[in-house]
Amino acid sequence: MPPGRQLDSEAQLRALGHKGEFQRNFSLLSMLGLAFAILNTWTALASSLGIALPSGGSTSVIWGLLTAGICNLAIAASLAEFLSAYPTAGGQYHWVAVITPKPWVPLASWITGWINVSGWIALTTAGGLLASQLISGLISLFHQNSTLQPYQVWLIYVAWTLIAFCINAFFNSFLPYINRAAFIWSIGGFAIICITVLACASPNFASAEFVFTNFINETGWPDGIAWLLGLLQGSFAITGYDAVAHMIEEIPNASVEGPKIMIYCVMIGTVTGFLFLMILLFVSGGDAEAIISSTSGPLIQILYNATNSRAGAACLLMFPLVCILFAEVAIMTTSSRMTYAFARDGGLPWSPFFAKVHPRLGQPLNALILAAGLTILFVVALGVSYAIPIAINVCRGRKMLPQRAFALPNAVGWAVNLLGLAYTIVTTVLFLFPPELPVTTSNMNYCVVAFGIILFISTFQWVVDGRKNFTGPRTDMGLELLEAMKSHEQVEAETRHAKFAGDELGLHTGK
Repeated sequence: MPPGRQLDSEAQLRALGHKGEFQRNFSLLSMLGLAFAILNTWTALASSLGIALPSGGSTSVIWGLLTAGICNLAIAASLAEFLSAYPTAGGQYHWVAVITPKPWVPLASWITGWINVSGWIALTTAGGLLASQLISGLISLFHQNSTLQPYQVWLIYVAWTLIAFCINAFFNSFLPYINRAAFIWSIGGFAIICITVLACASPNFASAEFVFTNFINETGWPDGIAWLLGLLQGSFAITGYDAVAHMIEEIPNASVEGPKIMIYCVMIGTVTGFLFLMILLFVSGGDAEAIISSTSGPLIQILYNATNSRAGAACLLMFPLVCILFAEVAIMTTSSRMTYAFARDGGLPWSPFFAKVHPRLGQPLNALILAAGLTILFVVALGVSYAIPIAINVCRGRKMLPQRAFALPNAVGWAVNLLGLAYTIVTTVLFLFPPELPVTTSNMNYCVVAFGIILFISTFQWVVDGRKNFTGPRTDMGLELLEAMKSHEQVEAETRHAKFAGDELGLHTGK
């Protein structure tokens, strides 16, 4: 690693009011692996087909993903500008503190931080839930009359979470290698499954009409609302790319590499997800009703239809299962860093406890325990946290960010900012809708209840502590220190150039 790059990243962090406590041992590939493992788009989409297919059929599955991909790419590009200017693990709540008018900085930063922390802690539940569903479906494939009891599903979920926790707690130094392996495994598994199912199903493919235009509405909602509810699965499968921001203090040359990784992971996730869903639908047999009603789940049923072999379907399922484990590890890593960063700025109860970095393990163990222990399911919080800094920047004329390595042209910046905000508003409202009508206690969407609990806890904490003690992250001396650092580097470069010229002149004079 070039020493100048390490110095640049550490100086930027000091300029933002923090001392670097992590080793910058994540390369571009290993961090891309972490971000892509969290998105895990093709696996997440395949695992949630049972929700998307009744809400719009293949049109919501295919075109909903493409719509979600384009809109999330706009959001990622918008956030990449912030990341390039302020590469700190605090991410959104730090960016909000920088661009918000001073009287409102503590409250705006507090709200954003709590929403982002709760969203990431909630996301740690996703891996265990998806894994327990796939394992239950696999058992059902071989034993159709056998179903797991709720406590057995819960034990699978707990085991998945504990495995991810142990890897994070005791193998921190191996995480860059684990994330590289995650990226390679995911891309390799994607290719192997695609090739295998195409070869086995040939020539009995579903029609292009079924894959690209088939519409189903079993939700009870009007057709337009049903399609938008199917779109949410694409949105869920591409969320989490702000992981790059929360891990940014472990990347060399952070202000340059971080924005690229954030955008790359969304692009790769969208492309692989679109291709994988298209191939799955072509080899599915073309009977959407049979796929939806399968006791094994849509993904396993499609793999079985394509291979005509239970053993073949089980072998292929190992690729997404291991991908989900990689995702759980990466999500827990990011969640602990986000929790640590907010605690470092005094935003959580018992902040000094959660802001400690374990001296031997080299990671925030207390924050990791909190991330692994809480199981509040509330993914919509991430989307809201993405929109807050973008919305404030737009309201202030997109003039609040300083010079940075990654900057969108002004017209493009306005376009992607507004598209991202419109998409976030629509999906945030839709995430609160029940998936089908009529609404019962079993199909009710309790997301709004979870959001209310988070708001209550954060408001109570603000009243008793935050409004008196929380001032937000340090933002006052950052630009001056960065300018001084740039001037110092420029003087050093000129000195080296003059010395080199002098040496050359002396060499020629000697001759």
